[in-house]
Amino acid sequence: MITKHDKKPHVSLSEIAEAAGVSKMTVSRVLRDADGFSEATRARVLAEVERQGYVPNRLAAAFGTTQTSTLVGVCVPQLSGYLVTQALDALDRTLARLGYQMIIGSHNHQQSQEEIWLKNILSWRPAGVLLSHRYHSKNTLKILREASVPVLEFWNLNTSPIGMSVGFNEYDAGLELSQHALLNGYSRPALLLAATDDHTVAPERIDGFTSGFARAGHSIVHTEILKDEPGFYAGYYGTENLLNHTQDVDMIYYMDDAMAIGGLAWCQKKGIRVPEEIGIAGWGGYEANSILPQRLTTTAIPVLMIGKLAAEQMARALTGEPIDSVTAVRARLVEGDTL
Repeated sequence: MITKHDKKPHVSLSEIAEAAGVSKMTVSRVLRDADGFSEATRARVLAEVERQGYVPNRLAAAFGTTQTSTLVGVCVPQLSGYLVTQALDALDRTLARLGYQMIIGSHNHQQSQEEIWLKNILSWRPAGVLLSHRYHSKNTLKILREASVPVLEFWNLNTSPIGMSVGFNEYDAGLELSQHALLNGYSRPALLLAATDDHTVAPERIDGFTSGFARAGHSIVHTEILKDEPGFYAGYYGTENLLNHTQDVDMIYYMDDAMAIGGLAWCQKKGIRVPEEIGIAGWGGYEANSILPQRLTTTAIPVLMIGKLAAEQMARALTGEPIDSVTAVRARLVEGDTL
């Protein structure tokens, strides 16, 4: 249990000016990309900005104050998607109840974009920062360690967080699903995933799923990655694509429940019996599962709990109360009728 964050104080404009051997006005003009100074002066100032990790205070510029705001920055992979919106809703409601307001951004699974977002949000002197994953660029890690605000990573649990972590173990969730499939007699699994860019799709969950089969002497028969957003239609046509590539599969593990439901619809249209001829498993525990005539086998993620706990831990850190650096919640295997 930890009680406070020992962070480096904000570097001031005066410190940059003194180190660079210029006036505060010159530093300000350099940062505003104005003129009236030499290239050598500009290079010297920017070198000190980089070396000392200086972040402009936009809050002071806008409102004439250096006080910390009640704003809390939250960065997620994308602003769409069922699980993301559920988590953000829980975060927003809980933070608002505790007297804070969210500023939301997304990084589209790109570490460089997360770094840019972080620099921008810190210039507004937020009360705290929440990041929805545990993998960051080297420079982002440096910025976070030097930030004078509490930092919380949520979603995939980090047992050695920068500040705090709230989430579940994705590897264990994937492993549990594979063990359930093996117990039900499946041994020739395929993966159906989707992404609009080249980022790695759910690496730890897929690693856990793959490892479970490997321990039993089996391997993934085929992996189909669609250049598309995950969704019902992606699962529908993706299932056809996958089975056109290979017939030697007895189950398909989908990136999320929406894709799995799309795959289930395609199998029903083609007269393929699920789970007798092919098993189907999803991910997320989407609400749509509750109205399916054939209940989907999936992993339910406690997104509302994660959002609520993350907001509460951040609020405790901001008020100086004792907090847990790591808060673990458990994903739940839903044994449906499709696997």
